[in-house]
Amino acid sequence: MRRCGERPSGEDGQRGGVQSVATALELLDCLAAERELGVAELGRRLGIAKSSAHRILTTLVGKGYVQQVPETRNYRLGMRLHQLGAEVASRNQLRDHALPLLEALRAQTGETANLAVPEGPQMFYLERLSYHGLRFSPRTARVRPIHVTSSGKAVAAFNQQVAEAAIASGFEPKTPWSISSKEQFLRCLAETRTRGYAYSIGEDEPDLASVAAPVLDRTGVARAAISVAGTVSRLSATQISQVARRVKAAASQLMSVESAWWSGSGYR
Repeated sequence: MRRCGERPSGEDGQRGGVQSVATALELLDCLAAERELGVAELGRRLGIAKSSAHRILTTLVGKGYVQQVPETRNYRLGMRLHQLGAEVASRNQLRDHALPLLEALRAQTGETANLAVPEGPQMFYLERLSYHGLRFSPRTARVRPIHVTSSGKAVAAFNQQVAEAAIASGFEPKTPWSISSKEQFLRCLAETRTRGYAYSIGEDEPDLASVAAPVLDRTGVARAAISVAGTVSRLSATQISQVARRVKAAASQLMSVESAWWSGSGYR
């Protein structure tokens, strides 16, 4: 996912309808980065007139991709995007093969089991099987920065392209325990490669801990991660290694059917 207002190379020459589509997508990126935004602020971030931003918003609201907040008159992402995301996840063969493994992990550990894949400098959670009523904040629900999650670090340790995307995006700390520099990040990836799994304790949310193992393709490049998450009180530093053994076993099982979900160039 691009940062709000960041245009891909070669886009400056686009005109007409193609440019309008690109601007609409940039607008969605802006809304994805904030809980809600006003039309004037969206226009400023996109470098377009307020009237142009309003026309795009009117179209997106009409299609359900954006909602207007009645109390503030600002705009936020609409439920149509959630529906599309759910459709993408439901048709993913990686998710289909991982689901029974996640169900077993949840039963074995009594914690929440997750499957995530890299998407630019972030991790997208294809599946999350909750346990103990564990609640995630709205912004933790589906997409999180690579450097604050165990899944992100597990994948980046075994995928240079993902690691470079995270470095290019920067290291905005989410809590006092978040990785906040390139040096910290690279040191964490080296440690992850040595032990075969990554963990996060209070790095994304203060009371959230997780442990993840990479899911590798046949060339040894990480394409996904399986993780277990719980509160810090239940998934403490002393318990991480025990849970890690189960997570690594699940990832290994998913790797054994790699040809069923990875084509060699993309997910099936």
